[in-house]
Amino acid sequence: MDSNVDAELRRKLEAHISECPNCFVILDTTQKTIKVYKGMQPQPIPEEVHIRLMRAVERKIAATRAGTQKPAL
Repeated sequence: MDSNVDAELRRKLEAHISECPNCFVILDTTQKTIKVYKGMQPQPIPEEVHIRLMRAVERKIAATRAGTQKPAL
């Protein structure tokens, strides 16, 4: 819902969000989360966590390519 969104698409999204409580909550929560994190400094993660995360991402990509899992949106 930023300024880069086409005006017509933005109007349609705003109309939908004003009528859909689930989408309103998702948008509101996402906007609040972004505001919180914009004020924070990046924090390093432990090497072991980084390795586990990268392995999980690689498994997810491999599963998606193999057709065993739908890609995440």
